[in-house]
Amino acid sequence: MNNNEKQKLSVLIITLNEEHRIKSLLEDIDFADEIIVVDSYSTDQTVAITERFSNVKLLQNEFINYTSQRNFALDQAKNNWVLFLDADEQLTANLKTEIVSTINSEKPASAYFIYRTFMFKDKKLNFSGWQTDKIFRLFNKSNCRYNEERMVHEKLIVNGSVSALKNKIIHFSYTSYKDYKEKMYHYGVLKANEKIKKGQKPSFLLMVFHPLYTFLYQFIIRLGFLDGIKGITICYLNAYSIFIRYYELNRITSSKI
Repeated sequence: MNNNEKQKLSVLIITLNEEHRIKSLLEDIDFADEIIVVDSYSTDQTVAITERFSNVKLLQNEFINYTSQRNFALDQAKNNWVLFLDADEQLTANLKTEIVSTINSEKPASAYFIYRTFMFKDKKLNFSGWQTDKIFRLFNKSNCRYNEERMVHEKLIVNGSVSALKNKIIHFSYTSYKDYKEKMYHYGVLKANEKIKKGQKPSFLLMVFHPLYTFLYQFIIRLGFLDGIKGITICYLNAYSIFIRYYELNRITSSKI
């Protein structure tokens, strides 16, 4: 790498009805050389708010699943270095500085994990399985692509070395019980379709015991009980998503018989 040549960064965001979050996020990422929002035909004010930012490129693309939407966004980026963000995430000043210095370092990795701090409404969730949450968000797209076999909880295929950043993303995922439950339901449905695509058959035992195992593992082994009522809520809703996965798998499979 030529140390005199500043590496440019594209920030990519996929949205659907994010009118309450998108403005603050777009104001916060003015350090990027390119900002692209790929919207799934929002019915609220997401598009109107985004259009107010002259430095943002807005595209609309039909949502099939998270992987296809992310790969579509990747294909629109002009720069090799990309940072994927969700509308419910926030960068600290230290993280921004670390991102810029990392991509301009002498021998950067191909992809970087970023740890996340999970916010339950406006307070940090300390346990419940989220204390070690990390995800690939910063990477060189010339060496990376999302696995097309995954519809949700996307898997990045990395051709090269990986590393992790020190600073965390603040993740405002839980704003209300209703919204988070709807999100978990949506994830469950996508996972069911993913399993159908792989040829997996319904299982009553898995529908009963996998959600139970998930709840107990996150609540006891991952110390969710230390988060009190918040821990019970999160552990239950995550287990609920697992239940929906098998419920929908059974429903869809039965309807095809």
